[in-house]
Amino acid sequence: MKAIGFLRDPLINGGSFEEFEIEKTLPTGRDLLVEVKAVSVNPLDVKMRSRGDLVKKIPMVLGWDAAGVVVEVGPDCSLFKPGDAVYYAGSIMQSGCCSEFHLVDERIVGRKPKTLDFAQAASLPLTGLTAWEGLFERLSISLQNDAHQEQSILIIGSAGGVGSIATQLAKLAGLYVIGTASREESIKWTTAHGASFAIDHNHLFAPQLKEIGFSSVDYIFCLNGLGKYWGQMARVIVPQGKICSVVDPDCPVDLSLLKNKSATFAWQAVFTRSSYQTADMIEQHKILNALSELVDHGKIKQTVAECLTPINAANMELAHKKLESGRMIGKIVLKQFRN
Repeated sequence: MKAIGFLRDPLINGGSFEEFEIEKTLPTGRDLLVEVKAVSVNPLDVKMRSRGDLVKKIPMVLGWDAAGVVVEVGPDCSLFKPGDAVYYAGSIMQSGCCSEFHLVDERIVGRKPKTLDFAQAASLPLTGLTAWEGLFERLSISLQNDAHQEQSILIIGSAGGVGSIATQLAKLAGLYVIGTASREESIKWTTAHGASFAIDHNHLFAPQLKEIGFSSVDYIFCLNGLGKYWGQMARVIVPQGKICSVVDPDCPVDLSLLKNKSATFAWQAVFTRSSYQTADMIEQHKILNALSELVDHGKIKQTVAECLTPINAANMELAHKKLESGRMIGKIVLKQFRN
């Protein structure tokens, strides 16, 4: 089967994405064999691309966002059958999904939203899981609309893939959503996806929040620049408030800044469950199905900003360059392995 991968980092070490023929592996246990119809790229792909030795001994296949059709199931599967349309982020412990067929544990797979095509569906799994777990599990926000009256959340990096979904989910939870954006198009994207307000992350948060009537915020979801914005976050978080980050700091952060406020800080890593085979791993199956329901009922919008056809080496390299430009809003998706 065809796969898109590389032996040398395509954008740094003089290598390039290539098309490889690799062996198709049959499913065992609770694995599904999925015919991949579409994939999307994420900052994680860029991070993984440059990890490890300069030259790989076997092709490295990236991709942790896919939508496709189940073609075979392992003997212990009970959630899906051949012919089911699915979407998922997969596991960081396994090869990526940029191949014609891909193995994935059914416990981290969801039913594809019926109202979306495969390309649109491929934009949602990783960002949807990250946003859902960050908001509802790490920050303990409730999806019940009346649970957060008069409460607010600041989403740093609200125009990106995770931010686009987190904004919509936080709005559904009844929060005042304040997103950060700095360009006209990213501000429009943020407000179009449900943010009540948008502030500029290139300027101090506190005075901008004061201008729109907020002396502090109850929650902060940090999707960009943890080290850069840490002092500002500590300043504007309400006493006993909660902060969650999905990004590593580029410098040490001083947790003592939160002590006097008894504020909580939590990490969100979407592959924790699959990497450690946690007892509640099936929760990701449930979350993806819940997101499908929200999409199919018109409560959540898909976030595709650009779609490239087909899935090949040239388009994969183009997608990575766009992602690394730092100017992306929404998601880049690739569809169809063959024209």
